[in-house]
Amino acid sequence: MPPSSLAGTPADVPVTDAAPRADRLHADGITVGYDDRVIARDLDVSVPDGSFTVIVGPNACGKSTLLRALSRLLKPSRGQVVLDGRSISSIPAKEVARRLGLLPQSSIAPEGITVADLVARGRYPHQTLLRQWSREDEAAVLGALAATGTTGLADRLVDELSGGQRQRVWVAMVLAQETPILLLDEPTTFLDIAHQIELLELCADLNRDRGHTLVAVLHDLNHACRYATHLIAMKDGAIVAEGAPGDVVTAALVEDVFGLPCRIIPDPVTGTPLVVPEGRPRRA
Repeated sequence: MPPSSLAGTPADVPVTDAAPRADRLHADGITVGYDDRVIARDLDVSVPDGSFTVIVGPNACGKSTLLRALSRLLKPSRGQVVLDGRSISSIPAKEVARRLGLLPQSSIAPEGITVADLVARGRYPHQTLLRQWSREDEAAVLGALAATGTTGLADRLVDELSGGQRQRVWVAMVLAQETPILLLDEPTTFLDIAHQIELLELCADLNRDRGHTLVAVLHDLNHACRYATHLIAMKDGAIVAEGAPGDVVTAALVEDVFGLPCRIIPDPVTGTPLVVPEGRPRRA
């Protein structure tokens, strides 16, 4: 999805000043859903500045719905999402796209577009009638291609790529947008295990070394524990726990949220919680 479509239609509501909060992105009492179906109700969420926040939970618990609301793709029926002290729905779309980048679950590229051209679309929010393509834009695109290992694909058509290659190209487009906040909805989808780790290491570098605030939805709880600095656990549209992975992830929580009996041991590499399913005893 091109970054220009991040925020949907232009805002038609006046700016609403929010109560001062320390974190740039937060949600105050939001209720979100689709049509008349409520997915999550009365959520209060604050994304710590400079964190790598990961949202986990079982299928259909509201993880992606919450992320869509934080990105302004989905307007809450109650409450508000606040970005830099203002209701996000009142901020012009292009301005939002200069502060916040989104990688959705599924993205469709225009037919016949090359990788380089798609990644270059990440620069759209930074361009105006008086400022078109620049050296800064070129450097941002080349840097995003290099960071995602897609430089060699630059001249290829997106339609010709494998699922994993396409996913890395979409990540490159979001990186080229150069926003301080990145929202990633299941970014490891379609990637093999090596590329999953490569992408999560990239996210960790963006957070630790470049100061980006990241929010990601992940299905793999062990990946979340290893890479997140802040974890949000959801169940049935509600937030049941949040905090540092070492404080949040317990055998009791995993069984309550996922219905999975397990043991929690230290990851032998990082020391972070490692979930080991108990499973059922096997017959000889």
